Order: sequence, then structure tokens, then C-alpha cells
Amino acid sequence: MNKYLGIDIGGTAVKMGIVDETGNILLSWEASVSFDNYNTPILETVLAESEAFLDKNNISPKDLGGIGISATGQIDTKNGIVAGSGGNIRNWDGADLKGSFTKKYPLPVTVVNDANCVALGEKWVGSAKNAKDVIVLTIGTGLGGGIIVNDQILLGRAGFGGETGHFSIHKQGEACTCGNRGCFEQYASMTALIRSVRRFYEASDPERLKEHPVNGRSIFEAVSKGEEAVIRIVDTWICDISAGITSLVHIFNPELIVIGGGVSAQEELFIAKLRAEVMERVMPNFRRGLTLRAATLGNQAGMIGAVYYLIRSL
Repeated sequence: MNKYLGIDIGGTAVKMGIVDETGNILLSWEASVSFDNYNTPILETVLAESEAFLDKNNISPKDLGGIGISATGQIDTKNGIVAGSGGNIRNWDGADLKGSFTKKYPLPVTVVNDANCVALGEKWVGSAKNAKDVIVLTIGTGLGGGIIVNDQILLGRAGFGGETGHFSIHKQGEACTCGNRGCFEQYASMTALIRSVRRFYEASDPERLKEHPVNGRSIFEAVSKGEEAVIRIVDTWICDISAGITSLVHIFNPELIVIGGGVSAQEELFIAKLRAEVMERVMPNFRRGLTLRAATLGNQAGMIGAVYYLIRSL
């Protein structure tokens, strides 16, 4: 059975593993890439960690079928280069991932944006298995996603396609880090929900913030306890998420929407409500045959998806 090296490079850590041709992770490894505030460029760290991982497990590169890389940022997929990161990560813009790994290892190498790799992982062995038209959204600090059309990941001209967090749902809305206003991410991310709940407490009960930090867990605990004000804030957040998803459904006409991120574990308090809201909003013909469900691969999806893209490109 063929084996591949999958690498998932995030803003704080790199995950890598040996993945077989059926999507099983046989071995895995994780290391920090931000340990010295990026004074050591991420690419340099990942190259060193890949060598350490293979050496530790007595794996020769010649026994691998290739290297699939999932990477944060705007990825020029054709050339395997980090074209941009919004300036959020030092020494990352311009990193030549494909060239550097090809030079180090005589193997086929592919590089794809991490959110697109999450979608591909879910498509291969996760919640989107056997689906051909899928929208995958990952709700976390930001909002990422990938769009699969007719069984193919939508990458666009340069590989930047599927940037689902940055279309505007409120043209005069919150300023976004991308320079636009009212971006979907500013309303649909977990950061947006936490910001809204914190604003409420600052105005109504500032003492509470000193004793109870606001995070996803505490918010849904408040919802489960029936705190009406927090329930209203969460319902508004769900409504904003559904507005963006509805627009995506009307553009791409998918059969499936997959929701990832830690909040996707909240089936009753989040997924079920979001599903109902989306189904109510979309036009009848688009609703027919449409399903919305939680992702299943968690933080392994990017690594698996990177290998899936590699295999399909060989």
C-alpha cells in the first residue's frame, strides 16, 4: 500500500503524518512554528521537523509516494508559494514551499491552502464522502472554507478560490482585517460571537468578566442554562451565519454543507438551529436535496486533504 507524507502548516504549529492511500493516518507528529515569534522562518522550521519526523520513525523518503502540504495563507497552488498572509505572520510571505521540499526530497510535492485541504479531507474520508458538490465552512478564530464543485476543489485562477470569510454581508458593517467592511468572517466566526457577548457583559455586568472569561464553552453553557440575553446574541449570530450560507447555496447549488470547528460539536444548540435557519431561507428548488451537518475529521482534516490532493494530481 502506498504511503505519503502529509504536512499541515498553521500559524502556530505544524502537524505532519504518514497517510496511506485510503486516508488513514499511520503516524503523526506536531511541533511549534511560532516558538521564537517567527524569527526562525516557518519554512525552515517545517523542513527541519519533517526530517526529524522521518528519521525518528526510520522512514526513507524513497519509500514515500509524495508530499502533500496544507498551508495557511494565500497559496499559489501552481507554483507552491505563499503569495500572501495578510501580514499576520512574519517571514512567511513568499515562502517557496514546493521548491524547498522538492529540493530536499526527490518526490512529487503539492501545496494547497489549508481551508481547501480541510474541505478535501472531509470529501475523501469525512462528512462529505461521496458528495460531489459541497461547501465546507470552518468556524473558529476566523472563518475558512472550501468549495467542491463537480467533485473538484474550486481553486480559481491562482489558487486563492474558496475564500468564504471575505465576502460582505453588511456593506457598512464591521471593519475587516482584509480592508473591506462587513465581511462574513466578522459576523460568522467564533471571534465575532465572543466579541458580541463580551460587549453585552461590559455594558450590563462588567464584574462578571473579571470572574468568568468569555469563550465558546462559557457561551454555550450560558445558553444551556437558559440565559435569555446570551441566547438572543447566539441566535443573531446563527442568523448571520445562515445569511452567508444562503448566499453561497444560491451561487453554488451544493448538495451538502459541512460545518467544522469546535462549535460544530454543539449539535442541538448550534448545528440543528443553523440547519433550520438555512433551510427556511434558501429558495425551494435549492433546498431540495440539501443537507447540512457537522464535520468529522477535526484537526486532522488538513493533513488528510493535502494527501488527497496530491494523490489526485499524480
